[in-house]
Amino acid sequence: MPDMPLPVVLPAWLRPAQPLLQRIFRWRYLRFATVGASGTVVNIAVLFAMQEWVLPLLIADKSLRLSLALAFAIAVATVNNFAWNSLWTWADRLQGEPGARLAIDRSTFKRFVKYALSCWLGVLIQYGLTLFLSAYMYYLVANVLSILVASVSNYLTNDWWTFRQKPVTPRE
Repeated sequence: MPDMPLPVVLPAWLRPAQPLLQRIFRWRYLRFATVGASGTVVNIAVLFAMQEWVLPLLIADKSLRLSLALAFAIAVATVNNFAWNSLWTWADRLQGEPGARLAIDRSTFKRFVKYALSCWLGVLIQYGLTLFLSAYMYYLVANVLSILVASVSNYLTNDWWTFRQKPVTPRE
């Protein structure tokens, strides 16, 4: 896999490290894990905000609040991760496709549907394991542990299906 540009512009004081960072992120799984870490931050922030600030104004039942907050947090993090995985993790496989990377078009929508479907096993693992573990530990810790377990199935299904390497057809 060739070196890909980093998905952000580095501040001047970090630019000398750019070649090293590009070598490290050459491995797709490390890019996937980095995107997943950003999704984890998004997930936890949304989960906390919904559970502690938004839903208490609307719902008294604490377990119902957790279920709804968790579902919303997973949805927002899924959109975040799809965007970054399209722009960075699997960008090399999307070059030359209609709607390459991200666009508001049919191709991107179809890829998002495939992405969401392929993540459902991971979502079910995360959701069920978080609810189970939250009976024994703080719900945010349970959520992080569940995300780690679910990330393996998410990577494998997305690499195999959503962002599958297209066979190269020889030109005549």
